[in-house]
Amino acid sequence: MIKDPARGWAWTRALLGLCAEEIHLCGESAAIDLVTELMYTTGEDVEVRTYKRLTPISVLDHALESLDNLRPGDCIVCFSKNDIYSVSRQIEIRGLESAVIYGSLPPGTKLAQAKKFNDPDDPCKILVATDAIGMGLNLSIRRIIFYSLMKPSINEKGEKEIEPITTSQALQIAGRAGRFSSKFKEGEVTTMNREDLSLLKEILNRPVDPIRAAGLHPTAEQIEMFAYHLPDTTLSNLIDIFVDFSQVDGQYFVCNMDDFKFSAELIQHIPLSLRVRYVFCTAPINKKQPFVCSSLLQFARQYSRNEPLTFSWLRRYIKWPLLPPKNIKDLMDLEAVHDVLDLYLWLSYRFLDMFPDASLVRDLQKQLDGIIQDGVHNITKLIKISETHKLLNLQNLSAESQSRLSGATKSQSRRNRGTKALGSKAAEPLGPDAEEKSLASRLVQQGLLTADMLKQLEREWMTQQAEQGKARLETGTSLKGTRRKKKDPDSD
Repeated sequence: MIKDPARGWAWTRALLGLCAEEIHLCGESAAIDLVTELMYTTGEDVEVRTYKRLTPISVLDHALESLDNLRPGDCIVCFSKNDIYSVSRQIEIRGLESAVIYGSLPPGTKLAQAKKFNDPDDPCKILVATDAIGMGLNLSIRRIIFYSLMKPSINEKGEKEIEPITTSQALQIAGRAGRFSSKFKEGEVTTMNREDLSLLKEILNRPVDPIRAAGLHPTAEQIEMFAYHLPDTTLSNLIDIFVDFSQVDGQYFVCNMDDFKFSAELIQHIPLSLRVRYVFCTAPINKKQPFVCSSLLQFARQYSRNEPLTFSWLRRYIKWPLLPPKNIKDLMDLEAVHDVLDLYLWLSYRFLDMFPDASLVRDLQKQLDGIIQDGVHNITKLIKISETHKLLNLQNLSAESQSRLSGATKSQSRRNRGTKALGSKAAEPLGPDAEEKSLASRLVQQGLLTADMLKQLEREWMTQQAEQGKARLETGTSLKGTRRKKKDPDSD
């Protein structure tokens, strides 16, 4: 975690800054040397305790190859939600029940699914999960089956890559099989596809590279000092300049700042002090979720007006009470709302006076967790419904967003016809394929454009076009008058 390209700095700060007599760290041997060196620089005493696995684990010589070969106690590990949905559906078709665990589920839902899978009296004997099972869950797994060995990741430059899992990741996931506390006293590991098995063995047999450096992030104090000398520079640009000029020794590296800069640019137009703006930008949000991004924007706007974000305000904002999910998209929307409540709680630790109702929001979050649990419990039904309405619910925008985009296209088409009447060359209308893949659609889906921003852009665009159309009309009238004057016989 401490070497994570994006969030490693948070772990470094925790290690170096926690006010405690003792700090207990859990990790692999690859972290020992680095942690020891970091603690040496702060004058701490380090004690290393080594623990051995209490049950045997083996890599099988044959792949699963077909879901027909599943046995009770099997866990299929996927690295994408689409694979989770696909595998769950295929298992259900075979008359089997499965539990589902993935990263964006609330903690309560993960625990409920783990309990369902672990219960010997429950008919659910198969688990479909991501690598989220690697931390914080006790699971009674006999056999780990890697559905794939390729996992999407973000490199140091902030670029998305799809590469084979690392040895650390493979060991962490494979180690879930046959745990000492489970009913299976021996663990097994294999792959879904035959061609992946040799690669898995190779990955597991590689030595784990030691961690060389811990992540760092500019502190608020450092950025304030920089801003004093560059008073008119935006926070995003300040970060760029600071990183360009910064030098770190071999024990540290500067983390990727793309997420921080994304948030900084999102709230740049809102009047906030630099310290407050900095805190908002370090909030851990998923920038691929438009509702979470627009919520950060709304929270910052409320803060700038000195209007406390009360429980009643938050209920209205998220449109509580919320209905149970009817399809996968509804489930994903509920997960996004849960993330917004997480964001509120994260900010409440830092701005207690402006986010005063943390205890009430926790209770609300538990209720939402229960709604999501019910949805995940019926996930195969949601998948079936989503398959029936695939284009509507899984690939496209919400009906509301799509309606706005359609309205904007129609307005543009009307303006084009008006321009054509004036003798100008009109733009060709968008075809159905182009409309589906419009820039606005992609930006909304990627979380770079929110519904409010889209509305504002539409208003500004229409105002601008109306002004330009008026100017062209006035110019056209003037020119026509001039031509008539030349043709007037009295002028000869």
